[in-house]
Amino acid sequence: MEDFEPIIIAFVCNWCTYTAADLAGTSRLLYPANVRLVRVMCTGMVDPKYVVKAFLEGADAVLVSGCHPGDCHYINGNFKARRRIKLLKEILPQFGFDDKRLKLTWIGASDGIQFAETMSRLVSDIKAIGPSEAKMQMVI
Repeated sequence: MEDFEPIIIAFVCNWCTYTAADLAGTSRLLYPANVRLVRVMCTGMVDPKYVVKAFLEGADAVLVSGCHPGDCHYINGNFKARRRIKLLKEILPQFGFDDKRLKLTWIGASDGIQFAETMSRLVSDIKAIGPSEAKMQMVI
């Protein structure tokens, strides 16, 4: 399992987390390249079917990250995202996925360091869990 490098799909808010990722890059902060960013205008726009689809197509983890509650550019989008993630965590086991593979974080635009630390922590957590169940079934 030493060679296992997880693939993480991250749905990130254009206004906050994506900007923090850009700041981390321009600041030359190091973090694993395992995370594939999908920029959305707001985390409230992340449809649960896209999260499930990411898992079914072999993602080892999915991250949804946006503005801090109360700072959403679309007023209440991050509250919608929080409710959706809570429900997804309840139904993911029905699809055979560990709910620990789905994360929700709030990372502000000026938090480049927090972005890099969060990505590093997420990759190490998922490495400890191991490959996705869907990926294991694809190999067989």
